[in-house]
Amino acid sequence: MTGPDTGVVGKLSTLDRFLPVWIAAAMVAGLLAGRWIPGLNTVLSAVQVDGISLPIALGLLVMMYPVLAKVRYDRLDTVTGDRRLLWPSLVLNWLIGPALMFALAWLLLPDLPEYRTGLIIVGLARCIAMVIIWNDLACGDREAAAVLVALNSVFQVIAFGFLGWFYLAVLPGWLGLPQAGLAVSGWQIAKSVLIFLGIPLLAGYLTRRLGERAKGRAWYETRFLPRIGPAALYGLLFTIVVLFALQGEQITARPLDVVRIAVPLLVYFGLMWAGSYAFGRAVGLSYERTTTLAFTAAGNNFELAIAVAIATFGATSGQALAGVVGPLIEVPVLVALVYVSLALRRRFTPARVEVTP
Repeated sequence: MTGPDTGVVGKLSTLDRFLPVWIAAAMVAGLLAGRWIPGLNTVLSAVQVDGISLPIALGLLVMMYPVLAKVRYDRLDTVTGDRRLLWPSLVLNWLIGPALMFALAWLLLPDLPEYRTGLIIVGLARCIAMVIIWNDLACGDREAAAVLVALNSVFQVIAFGFLGWFYLAVLPGWLGLPQAGLAVSGWQIAKSVLIFLGIPLLAGYLTRRLGERAKGRAWYETRFLPRIGPAALYGLLFTIVVLFALQGEQITARPLDVVRIAVPLLVYFGLMWAGSYAFGRAVGLSYERTTTLAFTAAGNNFELAIAVAIATFGATSGQALAGVVGPLIEVPVLVALVYVSLALRRRFTPARVEVTP
């Protein structure tokens, strides 16, 4: 980069630079395939894994594995010792984020219960994927981002099922609001998380451990990871094609609903990022770690949200559609926030070094 706030898009590979274009193309391809290929829905749903179409299941696993293989699992302690970063991150991700999405979903989608439930599920799925790319482009703390992503990954396996039950069934009951008609128990939601997050998490951990043992860290990160990295995008695009092939009729029939789903997502990203950034600055974090805090709090794991929505409510449900709309909004918004972050960089004291106890 030639400066703190220039050349952001130039740092991306061609594949990543035009990600919104590829996603739009995948949407169109899925819509056309679903409309023009007779019996495609039947074929896609013929074989299922825990209630989800096998092609979608494979796409989800493929897209998540490369990102989790990038995590430096041996560096967890370097961030867990920094309480100014760790505790705010946990609070923002697991208390404020889900609560904010719950409030926005009920406030902006009171008459669309399926989409509302889908957005609440999105709010529970914390960052483990593209957030590392946005953090890197914004010159954030790469190691802190990797550790927070790993921590969120582990925490999701443990807490997602409970939080899903709380925000969809318990809290609405306390507030006198209609409760989501879950067809599955909290354990069934947790099982979906274990399959679609636990498997790639274990695979990523073992890949790094065995790869570094055999060839060393330098080879693993400079030779191996660049080779498997594009698979995450390919998996995402493949999944979107299949999802939109199944969702095509609903999308074309209710375009205004898609717009309504997008509105709370836009508000959510803006509030989470700006609030987290302001908090990091207020507690004295460096620019690098403030940026990491903001992006890891604002980003969401739509892969997981889509997997849970499909496994719980079905691939053609409104809940799944809400998850599908997610990355279409997240990508351009977080790219824009990369520029905002770099523009704010000059407001920080230069040469500040973060000390980890």
